[in-house]
Amino acid sequence: MRVKTFVVVSLFAALFAACKEKQEPGKTTQKKTPVLRYTAIPDQNSTELEAKFRPLSDYLSKALGVPVQYVPVRDYQAAVESFKNGDVLLAWYGGLTGVQARNAVPGASAIAQGDVDPTYYSYFIANKATGLQRSDALPKDIGKYKFTFGSESSTSGRLMPEYFLLKATGKTAHELFAAPPGFSGSHDKTAELVASGQYDIGAINYKVYERRVKEGKTDPAVCRIIWKTPTYTDYNWTAHPDLETTFGAGFTDRLQKALLAINDPKLLAALPRDRLVPARNEDYEKIREIAQQLGMLR
Repeated sequence: MRVKTFVVVSLFAALFAACKEKQEPGKTTQKKTPVLRYTAIPDQNSTELEAKFRPLSDYLSKALGVPVQYVPVRDYQAAVESFKNGDVLLAWYGGLTGVQARNAVPGASAIAQGDVDPTYYSYFIANKATGLQRSDALPKDIGKYKFTFGSESSTSGRLMPEYFLLKATGKTAHELFAAPPGFSGSHDKTAELVASGQYDIGAINYKVYERRVKEGKTDPAVCRIIWKTPTYTDYNWTAHPDLETTFGAGFTDRLQKALLAINDPKLLAALPRDRLVPARNEDYEKIREIAQQLGMLR
């Protein structure tokens, strides 16, 4: 009997406390402000990227009035998957990964690109031991060399170099090279593998190569440019349609304006770009067509 009495008293006490909390004046439940999470393809050293994106996060947080957080990802496809799943609502993509992400999320839109991105290009670099020199055309016997791309989903390190190889030779990379081509995973790694002689030739983002030479990380006499590709459209900021429901109508326009207004080199260092200009999905239609042709549109 004592146990039953104790249970009843405890229940009444709990109900009384709950009612008191609801009725207590001055107490209001505050809605937590959502966090704008964004990511970027890891085309450079991931630790460096985290540090470089911190100033941009702080800037966007102040400009938009919401918490902003950079979320690192392990590889290019993880950057697409996190956008597809809604884990991030904004991403700095290469041309191919941007197309893949927008293809997976109806209503997603490219909103900004670097000033250089409409006329981007890649370098084919070779170890000095090959004896190859810079030329206006690819070596006719390129198929005999050990060759590496960057990431499998890289525009400047895989998609466009493979497309230009196909145009020049009529063969896919797997048909062309005596040994299957490698995939280094990043532009920095491509430079390192070619410089060490593990691969004879590699395809690399021109900006990464020039940065490495400037920083003394790559010796241009050892790791030589042998060919510069034609130009194509590359990197972009892609916005998820859920930005409008999460942060309110018109937020995507505000975000685009905040990105286009950046003029501080420190904020653009992670990209790296001198400034950002408007972008549209239509700017990447050629990339989409090439990706479809090569079976790379997931």
